Amino acid sequence: MPRIIPRLTAAVTAAVLSLGALALPASAADDPAPVPSTITVPRVENLPADFIGGVDVSSVLSLEESDVVFRDADGNPGDLFRILRDAGVSDIRIRVWNDPFDADGNGYGGGDVDVTRAIEIGRRATAAGLGVLVDFHYSDFWADPAKQQAPKAWAGMTVDEKVAATGAFTRDALIRFRDAGVDVRMVQVGNETNGGIAGVTGWDDMARIFSAGSAAIRDVMPDARVVLHFTNPERPGFYAGVARELKARDVDYDVFASSYYPFWHGTPENLTAVLSQIAETYDKKVLVAETSWAYTLDDGDGHPNVVKTPEDATRYPVSVQGQAAAVRDVVQAVANVGEAGLGVFYWEPAWLPVGPPEQLESNRVLWERDGSGWASSYAGGYEPHDAGQWFGGSAWDNQALFDHDGYPLASLNVFSYVRTGAIAPRTVSDVERVALTVTDGDPIALPDTVTVSYTDGTTEEQSVDWTPGPDAVDGVGVHTFSGTTSAGHSTSATVTVIARNLLRNGGFEDADVSMWRSEGGGLTVRAEDDPRTGTYSAHFWADAAYGFSLAQEVVVPEAGWYTASAAAQGGAAGADGRLQLSLSNEAAAARALPAETGFALDGWRVWSTPVTDAVFASAGDTLTVRIAGDLPAGAWGTIDDVALVRAAPAADFAALTAATVEAASLDRSMYTAASLAAVDAALASARSVLAAPATPQAEVDASTTTLRAALDALVGLVPAPEASAPALPGTASALTAGPDALAASGGALPLAALTAAALLVFVGLPLAVRRGARMRRS
Repeated sequence: MPRIIPRLTAAVTAAVLSLGALALPASAADDPAPVPSTITVPRVENLPADFIGGVDVSSVLSLEESDVVFRDADGNPGDLFRILRDAGVSDIRIRVWNDPFDADGNGYGGGDVDVTRAIEIGRRATAAGLGVLVDFHYSDFWADPAKQQAPKAWAGMTVDEKVAATGAFTRDALIRFRDAGVDVRMVQVGNETNGGIAGVTGWDDMARIFSAGSAAIRDVMPDARVVLHFTNPERPGFYAGVARELKARDVDYDVFASSYYPFWHGTPENLTAVLSQIAETYDKKVLVAETSWAYTLDDGDGHPNVVKTPEDATRYPVSVQGQAAAVRDVVQAVANVGEAGLGVFYWEPAWLPVGPPEQLESNRVLWERDGSGWASSYAGGYEPHDAGQWFGGSAWDNQALFDHDGYPLASLNVFSYVRTGAIAPRTVSDVERVALTVTDGDPIALPDTVTVSYTDGTTEEQSVDWTPGPDAVDGVGVHTFSGTTSAGHSTSATVTVIARNLLRNGGFEDADVSMWRSEGGGLTVRAEDDPRTGTYSAHFWADAAYGFSLAQEVVVPEAGWYTASAAAQGGAAGADGRLQLSLSNEAAAARALPAETGFALDGWRVWSTPVTDAVFASAGDTLTVRIAGDLPAGAWGTIDDVALVRAAPAADFAALTAATVEAASLDRSMYTAASLAAVDAALASARSVLAAPATPQAEVDASTTTLRAALDALVGLVPAPEASAPALPGTASALTAGPDALAASGGALPLAALTAAALLVFVGLPLAVRRGARMRRS
């Protein structure tokens, strides 16, 4: 990445530091003037002096072990915690896993953060004057809505035993934090515990785990706030329901924390509303424990990023300015709750590449050795379904607050700028990139204007010319256009043309779902849980083993080859759980088995999008798309975007039909028996293909080629001579008269006969063959 912006940012940051404007208490300046920067950040009015501007940098030790360098505002290598403090960060969040190592001591990755390493991070944060939030996952690796796996040491425990183990582990760990002098201000009991914690599900048992962790915190660190953490604030009524369940079971906690990623979790206004409801109804403090935004779509280390396409990030520009605007809006949303709003933590702003993408192999060595990637291959023994398949590097480097080489972005100062405000010279920070999805056959309308964003926070619409025009699109596929605005700025448009979906309400957006036939239990059609697109999905979950099916029948309007597809995400399916997609032709059940494929339930919002093999249908046939689940207790997920499309037309038999007619019309007396036998074999095969309309085009083409080759290889017969006067010696007729004629001539061919023979061989025979060929093609 060019050094111009980071170095300018460094200079601006240094100037701001000299003015003492970065970590302003309320008494330092009642109305500070906006500071100069390369980005514009409006001040958040009336922000409390103790409002938390925190970050989670749990991967830091592993990154440093992989020789990642963090640079300060002047561009010099420095201590990450002091760099963060100087940029206005007030607190550090540290995740803690019980035992993130295999039996041989190999780390699982993600920083390999056990209690010992968490304490080291905490000591460094405290030394820099930063507060600490300890985030217990009660797992040996990542805990989130898709995964709440108990630690290895707790495997096989009853709920009662896990409750005791939770209390003991929390108490022992916090004693070690306390004795190390770490300034622990908050302790989190579980991470994104929407539906489980430590392998325990169901509110009654989950509440017991929460209470055991809370009691240990009260015992060891009575001044620390107890935090419970959930996600999906966009789901209507979900947070209210969670708080109600906690209240009904007298769970003791102080802070209701939420993840809020603008990519997935709704609007800032909705975030304020749901957190305010918790604060007012249950007298709780509220907090955003995780948030982020992307400043680029470039990958820094060769491992794919979570956010990687324009379609993944549409709420704000993908730029440093957009990143700062996103964080500023989250701060405003929490501040709007009032006194109960404690603050915001940015998730992993320093998870940088250990090397560039072109050094992927050496990067892999470091990820495995140091745990500096999101997961190492060693994690597969503990968590085979996600980490075991997708282990690798940082999937977050384009959401860091440093560039790929460790230079701080201007957005790193956002927790300072929300207090002072920041203003930048007016330059272009982003030009809107267009992404459209249209159905094949529908008109494509590229926009006449795009939005151009500026560093002062303003935007304007500029007209744009596209090259080539939309008329260049032909058929299903992804098509890219280049654009130039009226001011000369470059942009692009990506148009994805999809086949027409023959299913009705395949995304469950319409209130009428009568076209879907649902059987079994555990499935809710048209739920608001975790849709892939739109607002609705089909949601599945049950607290006991369960099975269901969801099907729709369609009468196809034209012959062709059809495929079914769908998207699903979820988890806790175990080794035996199954979620299958199938497509069958009810009118041709005896002709072929249904095409069937499976979904992979690998985690929350890790979408599996299988496509069935193609099934042939004649016009008027009935095709059935079916999704069937056979799942264990606690398995959960959503289904969305179910589709049935004609993947290919019925085969074109015209060339094969013409060749068949030609072969059947041959004058068989004109050709040798051997060459006719080859035609007969190819003709029989062709007739078999013509009798099966479901034959794929490739087989039709192969049969056509075989038959055409046999016709072209026909060998013609020399026509028999017409009856005539007895042949004279030395004529062509004498040459064919046999041994008796030869004897009559004295046993030797005269020169005239040899000459005639030569003429027959070199002239007559080719003429005869060509004549036969003309007859065959007429």
